[in-house]
Amino acid sequence: MDVKRIDVVVIGAGQAGLTASHHLQRTGIEHVVLDRGDGPGGAWRHRWPSLRLGGVHGIHDLPGSPLPETDGARPAADVIVDYFGRYEHDRQLPVLRPVKVDAVRDGGERLLVDSSAGTWAARAVLNATGTWDNPFWPHYPGRHLFTGRQLHTADYRDPQEFRGQHVVVVGGGISAVEHLLEISEVATTTWVTRRPPRFTTGQFDGRAAVAEVERRVRVGLPPGSVVSATGLPGTPAVRAAQQRGVLDRQPMFARITSTGVVWADGRAQRADVILWATGFRPAIAHLAPLHLREAGGGIRVEGTRVVAEPRLHLVGYGPSASTIGASRAGRAAVHEIRILLRGDQERLKRG
Repeated sequence: MDVKRIDVVVIGAGQAGLTASHHLQRTGIEHVVLDRGDGPGGAWRHRWPSLRLGGVHGIHDLPGSPLPETDGARPAADVIVDYFGRYEHDRQLPVLRPVKVDAVRDGGERLLVDSSAGTWAARAVLNATGTWDNPFWPHYPGRHLFTGRQLHTADYRDPQEFRGQHVVVVGGGISAVEHLLEISEVATTTWVTRRPPRFTTGQFDGRAAVAEVERRVRVGLPPGSVVSATGLPGTPAVRAAQQRGVLDRQPMFARITSTGVVWADGRAQRADVILWATGFRPAIAHLAPLHLREAGGGIRVEGTRVVAEPRLHLVGYGPSASTIGASRAGRAAVHEIRILLRGDQERLKRG
């Protein structure tokens, strides 16, 4: 088997991966970025076309390259894909695509990264795969009986496809609210969540969310959602939708029937579509051979470093699962990797 030896493998070329590659390049560390996408943009390649740049919260600049001022009415996906593509090209970052990573294994003195483009033997691996490739579909009784359409946020494209229908939107996060705002203009909707939503009235502050998620990953629990700590932003559009009754939330239904949903008290709602805006889970199945899961179900992380495997860093996981968090974490991970590699060199000299 042809194994390529390299200092660092970065998995994923989204915000976190490109940030890490930039800092690795600046510090002279030999690396490769393996990205499964057909082109640049990471998860932004798949965002729904009706999501406009002006309606996106918290896009953070890539290091050394501010996002150009642009028309807020343009589709956010188009803007960010172009931005990421120019960044890769202008800096000549070593991105290979499309490359699917199948597994990361312990190869002794190095980690082995098995992929559709061969195997790399790396002194360190920086995983930046995000969550978009792993949508979460919760199980509810009768889901297989529904004769209408079911889709996830990952499949959502345009509200016009629901014109004249009744859509049940499931989920208490920002994506669910964005879907409701759009779909309610062309269809009737029912909003269903497990917990009552909490809308904020002030400026968005993600510090509480970051602190809570960091606490969870430090003790080996799965990362929680940002919204559970911060609440939903009470924008003018949201307030207008509240006045229209669009955001009058219903508790979670008990089961799904062939024609809709039914609550525990017997109330029923006919539906043409069930839209599951139920979030995503970290796309880390390829790390399974390393056996990193703790008893609590998560991976214990300090900063970005995996406690059980110090040669592995997770960026875009837990407290760094946001554009600004990913950028900061990418820089911090490269700093730690540089120390790790320098320590390896010193041990070789001594030994």
